Amino acid sequence: MHKPRLNNVHISGHTLLPTPAEVRALLPASAASLATVAGGRRAIEAIVRGGDERLLLVVGPCSIHDPKSALEYARRLRVLAERVSDRFLVVMRVYFEKPRTTVGWKGLINDPSMDDSFRIEEGLTLARRLLLSVTALGLPTATEALDPITPQYLSELVCWHAIGARTIESQTHRELASGLSSPVGFKNGTDGNVQVAIDAMKAALRPHSFLGVDPGGRISVYRTRGNRCGHVVLRGGKKPNYDAASVAECAKALKAAGLPHRVMVDCSHGNSSKDYRRQPEVFNACLEQWGKRGSAVMGMMVESNLFEGNQPISKGPAPLKRLAYGVSVTDACLGWEATEKLVLAAYGRRATSRA
Repeated sequence: MHKPRLNNVHISGHTLLPTPAEVRALLPASAASLATVAGGRRAIEAIVRGGDERLLLVVGPCSIHDPKSALEYARRLRVLAERVSDRFLVVMRVYFEKPRTTVGWKGLINDPSMDDSFRIEEGLTLARRLLLSVTALGLPTATEALDPITPQYLSELVCWHAIGARTIESQTHRELASGLSSPVGFKNGTDGNVQVAIDAMKAALRPHSFLGVDPGGRISVYRTRGNRCGHVVLRGGKKPNYDAASVAECAKALKAAGLPHRVMVDCSHGNSSKDYRRQPEVFNACLEQWGKRGSAVMGMMVESNLFEGNQPISKGPAPLKRLAYGVSVTDACLGWEATEKLVLAAYGRRATSRA
């Protein structure tokens, strides 16, 4: 009797990947990189908990598609970070995975050649090499936790993780956040709903058990202790939510939930009405709030690249060769000169003295 096919009906094939342990052995972390991550995490935790009065600035490309231009950006940002380090803690956005509302390029790890070849093994090694290079410079790193398996390949090189607006209600991502070794920022929903971020933060505080892959590639049950260094990231929605009233409302809701009322503001996305040129307006408004004693604002996020704007990904073979150097292929970004000017002007303002 013919048996109907019931498993993998819609699967066309699969490819084995090297295990996390194998990739780590191939690309081991140096003592300098590990020291950067350890120091970066401690500093971010101190800011989130209120023990460090510096402002946390998560700055960098919307997404990484070219490691060469990303490393050039990192070298520039490292110099800027050192200049402002007594008032600001600068962390570089090193985002390798992009959630899509429908379809589109999913990031360097998923499709490093940007041609639907999906060479994920190559993407993982490119991502790890870049994180090693950035942390070797002494620059802390930030990324979004999207795929629940990739942290096993990369997470010891990441100082701060975000749970994004499209996954904030996902049980999988709340469980993942509860086990991450870094501080975690929880973004409000794409529609502007802040309560879902607060709920996610509460959930991640608790211990969880879930399925995952261990360093040797075996399916395992992970049991977490809960992550006690979470915070909300206001990124706007149908309307901006970076103004003082919105921040105060978020802080009030966090207090009511028994959670620390420390808030980061994403200057892009809904808060800039998806216009990258408005990021400085949002940044300066939040800087003014941070300068007032008792403010809940403790950090900002800025999307920035070597050159401003963005560009489409070309169709056809070898699309990487047809891209302009240092220009985003996802969200439009501020250029380097505007970013440096923004941060240095903020550094020099009297408001930052918190007198």
